[in-house]
Amino acid sequence: MLKPSRFALLGTGLALILSAQPGLAAPKHDKGSHQGGHDSSGASIQVSGPTIDIGRVRIVLGENRNLIGPTTALPPGVSKNLERGKPLPPGIAKNFDGRVQSQLPHYDGYEWKQVGRDVVLVAIATGIVYEVLRNVLD
Repeated sequence: MLKPSRFALLGTGLALILSAQPGLAAPKHDKGSHQGGHDSSGASIQVSGPTIDIGRVRIVLGENRNLIGPTTALPPGVSKNLERGKPLPPGIAKNFDGRVQSQLPHYDGYEWKQVGRDVVLVAIATGIVYEVLRNVLD
């Protein structure tokens, strides 16, 4: 009987770990995908998720402006860090009123957040920004 070597076991384990890495990103959906930008190292970021009904989002937000309240622009440094494919910066997002949230398009595994005058769709499990709608709350 042949015994597997330590290196063979280590190689198999490493292969399993590396093959599981794509599954740790944003949830997969059959409805479409976005091509992400680049991170600070210049590497390409791939973000998959639903196809967004931006028109519906704009209509809901316009019709419910009185439930959103006053907004202010983000500081430039924070705004620069708010990008698709990156984690949502901590402490800057607000939840929408439940009446507004219930009318926004729903995508399993994602939630809408208000960040200054911007609206973002964030993966619930990872906190990764899937979509940024800039200045829709002016």
